[in-house]
Amino acid sequence: MSARPFLKISAPLNALVAAVGLVAVAALTARDLDATAKLSLEFLLAGVWAIYVLQLVDTVIRRRDDRGRTPALVIDLLAVVVPLVGFLIAGSRDQSLYCGIWLLKPLRHFTFFRLLGRVVARAAPNLVGVTSLFGIVLFGASLVAYLIERDIQPDKFGSIPQAMWWAVVTLSTTGYGDEIPQTLAGRVLAGLVMMSGIGIFALWAGILATGFFEEVRRQDFVRNWQLVAAVPLFEKLGSAAFVEIVRALRSRVVPAGSIICRKGEPGDQMYFIVEGRVTIATPSPTPVELGPGSFFGEMALISGEPRSATVTAATEVSLLSLYSEDFQMLSSSNPEIAEVIRRTAETRRGRTPEA
Repeated sequence: MSARPFLKISAPLNALVAAVGLVAVAALTARDLDATAKLSLEFLLAGVWAIYVLQLVDTVIRRRDDRGRTPALVIDLLAVVVPLVGFLIAGSRDQSLYCGIWLLKPLRHFTFFRLLGRVVARAAPNLVGVTSLFGIVLFGASLVAYLIERDIQPDKFGSIPQAMWWAVVTLSTTGYGDEIPQTLAGRVLAGLVMMSGIGIFALWAGILATGFFEEVRRQDFVRNWQLVAAVPLFEKLGSAAFVEIVRALRSRVVPAGSIICRKGEPGDQMYFIVEGRVTIATPSPTPVELGPGSFFGEMALISGEPRSATVTAATEVSLLSLYSEDFQMLSSSNPEIAEVIRRTAETRRGRTPEA
């Protein structure tokens, strides 16, 4: 187990190693490559393969404690086995081409593809419906084009499979120009097919875009829910009010040393600290520090005056921000929370809170 730190490969290094291996694969396809350069590139591929063997060992070891690493394990296994099989069964000319499987290696670290998988799975019925529509239009256009153009261009539209190539190119609005209808009816058909293609691809894009938006919003909601639950001020909220707060608050992470707000600036939001600490510059020699569960910036929302102090992140800080319009909503729907915020603001201004 002491060797495991050596076995681990970070995401940037993993992408770099894959890029080096793929460049070597591409270089080995050059026809004018001399024997020395070819041997060097083959040694380089062997080195990359050895690195991936170590990574596979690390993935197998870690999977004992983390059953969710199956996709990474599959990719790591393919990266080792496929080039090995290519070396054993392929001719010398094509052995290196099997290393093209390393294109998958950078994917093992990308959460985007897991997100894409969830989006496609949820939108599958709609995507299948649009794909079916694409197939119907494709076959129908091929059939009609065959009937219209077969006698004029038998070499290009002599059968439905031949006409299908024209239909695919036209439906995707690519328009290579290698097959063009000669008759007026054929050109009218081409125009209709192109417009249909625009609509179908727009439907695909719209379904995926909506799916991505909903999935990202769902993730943001879950993350904000967890963050809001960590703020003591919101612990006693009912479920309906809690959902409203989760939707209103915006999460933000500020690096240590960054200025969150400056004295004299207009303020349109207040902040709740989830993790970390902030420093508030005051006229006194000793600055005020606030930690998790505290809030600041509320005076600008209550009085409408500019910021009364500069606030700096003493450590990396996880914040939730509440804008003025959402603060007004909070004040009307949860007066007890608004009263706590108001009293805290008055105390910080050195006034006796009003009853």
